[in-house]
Amino acid sequence: MSELLTEGEYRALVASIDLPHMPFIDGRFSTAGGNAFATTNPATGETLAEIGGCSSADVDKAVGKARQAFEQGIWSRMHPSDRKDVLIRLCKLMTRNRRELAVMESIDSGKPIRDCVLIDLPESINTIKWHAELIDKIYDQSAPVGDDAMALVQREPVGVVAAVLPWNFPLLMLAWKIAPALAAGNSVLVKPAEQTTLTALKVAELASEAGVPDGVLQVLPGDGPSVGEPLGVHPDIDLVTFTGSTETGRRFLRYAADSNLKRVVLECGGKNPALVFDDAEDLDLVADHIVNGAFWNMGENCSACSRLIVDRQVKDELLGHIETRVRSWRTGNPLNPANHLGALIDSEHVNKVKGYLQMTGSGSVVRGGTSDGPFIEPTIIDNVSPDDKIAQEEIFGPLLSVIPVSSSDEAIQIANASPYGLTASVFSANGRRALRSARAIRAGTVTVNCYGEGDITTPFGGYKQSGFGGRDNGVHAHEQYTELKTIWFDLSDPADGDRLV
Repeated sequence: MSELLTEGEYRALVASIDLPHMPFIDGRFSTAGGNAFATTNPATGETLAEIGGCSSADVDKAVGKARQAFEQGIWSRMHPSDRKDVLIRLCKLMTRNRRELAVMESIDSGKPIRDCVLIDLPESINTIKWHAELIDKIYDQSAPVGDDAMALVQREPVGVVAAVLPWNFPLLMLAWKIAPALAAGNSVLVKPAEQTTLTALKVAELASEAGVPDGVLQVLPGDGPSVGEPLGVHPDIDLVTFTGSTETGRRFLRYAADSNLKRVVLECGGKNPALVFDDAEDLDLVADHIVNGAFWNMGENCSACSRLIVDRQVKDELLGHIETRVRSWRTGNPLNPANHLGALIDSEHVNKVKGYLQMTGSGSVVRGGTSDGPFIEPTIIDNVSPDDKIAQEEIFGPLLSVIPVSSSDEAIQIANASPYGLTASVFSANGRRALRSARAIRAGTVTVNCYGEGDITTPFGGYKQSGFGGRDNGVHAHEQYTELKTIWFDLSDPADGDRLV
């Protein structure tokens, strides 16, 4: 799975692919009642396909099919091991179609093909496989209620789930949402981002081929007003899971309040700090982690470590190592496997990121800062004030703000002075200092002496404005797509007159 082809081979593969372009409703590609829209290659501006956009009537139809499938129990009451077998077959089909999926992901999102092949595809498949294997290994409980009663605590699928996806990791975020939701027995409606619809449609087709029943997994392309809002306010949807901007996340909370009080699970980005203390070991290795954390996926990553909070005593030496590492990160055509960085998603986002290059405040650009169409160089801005806009707002681009500090206490204070709290990293040779700092940082995931997000076994989500209502990954993700039910048995003997109330 990890073998890369040549750029020419990837171009030939692009030419041979029949791109999906219609909604996937009730087990088949269907005509759409909304406005069609173009999906384009961010690197070239070329139109890849005209996507059939859904209308609110399409949403109603799909929700009805999802509810019907759920109530009939063709998936929700299927034996857990049988659901597992179906999802494992889906993983095998995704593996068989991995090159097609990787290429579709790259041309649709601007992501480097090397990342699609080496990271996104394997992790997406592993996510689905992990939750599939979990299905028949989670036991329900019996509560300790004494001899005169028995209480069973059971998990049941929540019902109909709407998953609203971002454009930065279309395939991986699809897997993060549908894997635990389907494993738990729910019917799932997916709204991909308008910019990146292709792989979600293809996975839905493969899921049907694997044996996921009609109506259980449906994909509804379209914009926010036509699809997102109707899903958010629909009275027959039980849960919405959303990854994206804080502004849109707030909308889904309002939609829930104004409709049926459906559950809402939000992951809304971050302004993540990397704290490098004066005793950090092997600054060359630290630089590797910082460059990867700041610039991977062009910085279009909610967990990107966009704030480097570094002790003044090691700052200059560390920046030297970082600049050396950045030189090897080539930017260019995403289908060239030698390139580490591809194109930003669209012209609107390019202009937004370029705008932040004019907001350096007290900082100064020490590397990068230039752009060529949709390609922006990895940029390092030194001596940034913690109050500058580039140190406070989520940029979602390849910009690293360097904030010098004089102590670990100052570093932690600045790290926490943000409305976000998704991830953070701490670099220190002193284990006690590192652990105490990790505990003091208000973030959902804190890595020590590395950059990362954990793995499929660890919950991912944030504090403050980075998250609400649940977590992705781990058993915790599976459980948030279930309801807990208590079933109470009265076992007292009616003859002794001592009945439970």
